Amino acid sequence: MTNFKSMTDVAYDVMSKKKRSMTFSKLWEEVANRVNIANEEAIAEFYTDLTLDGRFASLKDNKWDLKERHTFEETYVNLADMDADDEEEEEVDAELEDEEDGEMKNEEDY
Repeated sequence: MTNFKSMTDVAYDVMSKKKRSMTFSKLWEEVANRVNIANEEAIAEFYTDLTLDGRFASLKDNKWDLKERHTFEETYVNLADMDADDEEEEEVDAELEDEEDGEMKNEEDY
């Protein structure tokens, strides 16, 4: 039986010992060094795994920390707040569709 630890388990160990938040790039650097990964494609997998792992919290300025160190309010994202962004995108999409229906007068208009 091998002693395999996932990258997120290694990240948890790193953050537990640091006792503070870390930027994603610094966390990746430490995890990659510990698991001996030089593959650039692994960074995307690590980021995805980190976001899906309930032990971690994404903070401001691309910093990450253990969720257990933060209150619910600090880590909760209200999805209702995102609806405003969706409405703005719908308005822009509608404007673009209107422009596509009309004739292009000249390239400078677009």
